[in-house]
Amino acid sequence: MRQVSLGLFLFAFWLILSGHYTPFLLAIGLGSVALAVYVSSRMRVVDAEGHPIGLLSRWLGYLVWLYIEIMKSAWAVTRIIIDPKLPISPTMTKVRASQKTPAGIATYANSITLTPGTITTDVKGNVLTIHALVRGGADDLEGGDMDRHVSGFERGRV
Repeated sequence: MRQVSLGLFLFAFWLILSGHYTPFLLAIGLGSVALAVYVSSRMRVVDAEGHPIGLLSRWLGYLVWLYIEIMKSAWAVTRIIIDPKLPISPTMTKVRASQKTPAGIATYANSITLTPGTITTDVKGNVLTIHALVRGGADDLEGGDMDRHVSGFERGRV
């Protein structure tokens, strides 16, 4: 099932990027996708971590939430930058990730880094070291809201 899903995803992606729909090019695209799926299967990377089809149904809800968080953080960072006093208070903090899989921890770390004003500087096990532009950003992460959303995404409760 994962091979079929991967093939469909790759072919749809190829169609979007190609923009050309002649029979010859469609055949070349199908052949390329078939070869890629075959090689991926032989390499044993078409697994729950390499192609997490179980997360697709929860993906859209999580992306909407993350987009809203990114916009809120971008606005806050913009306000800090245009303030003549530049009220920054750079802070390093550590947060513990409650995710159970490496993909979940990576999603959490990347979600933090995507949010303006914060960046994940180190990951050791399930402990993330975060640099925040202001203390409030670190406090928000320590509060655990993003961790709960990522865990919900990982477990299916977005």
